[in-house]
Amino acid sequence: MDLDVLYEIDVPKPWNGPHPHGQRTAEQRAYREAVEQIRLADRVGFRTVWAVEHHFREGRSHCPAPEVLLGHLAALTERIRLGFGVTLTPFGFTPPQRIAEKVAAVDVLSEGRVEWGTGRSTPMEQTAFGVDREQSRSDWREAIEIVTGMWREEYFAYESERFSFPRRMVTPKPVQGPHPPCWMAATSPGSAEVAGAAGLGLLSFSIMQPLDAMARQVAAYRAAARTPSPLTDVTTDRVSAYTLVHVADRPSRRVWDSVAWWYRNLAQFTLDWELPHLTPEERERTFPLLTPIIEGSVPVEEFSDGDMILIGDAETIVRKAKHYADLGIDQLICYVQWGYLEHREILRTIEILGKEVIPELASYKPRRTAP
Repeated sequence: MDLDVLYEIDVPKPWNGPHPHGQRTAEQRAYREAVEQIRLADRVGFRTVWAVEHHFREGRSHCPAPEVLLGHLAALTERIRLGFGVTLTPFGFTPPQRIAEKVAAVDVLSEGRVEWGTGRSTPMEQTAFGVDREQSRSDWREAIEIVTGMWREEYFAYESERFSFPRRMVTPKPVQGPHPPCWMAATSPGSAEVAGAAGLGLLSFSIMQPLDAMARQVAAYRAAARTPSPLTDVTTDRVSAYTLVHVADRPSRRVWDSVAWWYRNLAQFTLDWELPHLTPEERERTFPLLTPIIEGSVPVEEFSDGDMILIGDAETIVRKAKHYADLGIDQLICYVQWGYLEHREILRTIEILGKEVIPELASYKPRRTAP
């Protein structure tokens, strides 16, 4: 199993100063530190850095333009792959021709190191961009077909009920042939099967679920991926899953408080924007841990004991990470920059993961894999 890193560029409040300088100073520092951390991850052997595209998520995610961050990193790194985690693909967020252009440009600048994640986002972002939620799944699928066509063909033209594009040469073309590997973000029920059936890699971004729920998602993906109808020209059958990771021999109270802050922020966002259409019973089945978090009780010890988060010394991290490998995870995405962790602590985590954890996982043979 490989280790990746994920960056949302957390900038938690309170910011040090009134608007606008408090926010601006905090964001600029967060970006500078993230770049330094990712450069270290490149040097110590992480496989991929995934940069999100999120909009308007104050505090937790200040990274709306992953192509800018990844393009900057292309010149500053040598080996680490550069993952769009993800491009928001339904019509309204970004026209397909712009997705084709920006993903290919980063692939050129990085000499073929791009991983292309795709997704639909949530109602909060969709409504702000005028995205048709009811059409978002079909728009996502159609946009992927259009983007790969623009990469495949010298000149491309397209006409459908939802999208029209005159004959043009879309430039540049990606370095990787026929194009970068394509992934799908999976958070909602049934998404894993959609990704597997389409021949796409699975980006499992569901974090408020016990690991047995993740195991079921991986199993569903593997079953669907056995007989895919590929949506792109590159069939990918790898599974990535993300979680909070921090290396410390004796984690401080601030580390656990940061875990609680992160989960409360995510839980409130999920309730307000992702699950308002569900009944309480449906919500409980989908995210059984959501209710206690919303009510102010973040079961941090339960999360840690159940390996939902990886916090502890290097030996503890290795043991917990092997649990993910046993579930059939190919790439464990380490969310290392979160809450109120200090820059030096994050650098230490990345360094120890690279020197002590990555070699152990590279030689580990999983005891079992998802069927």
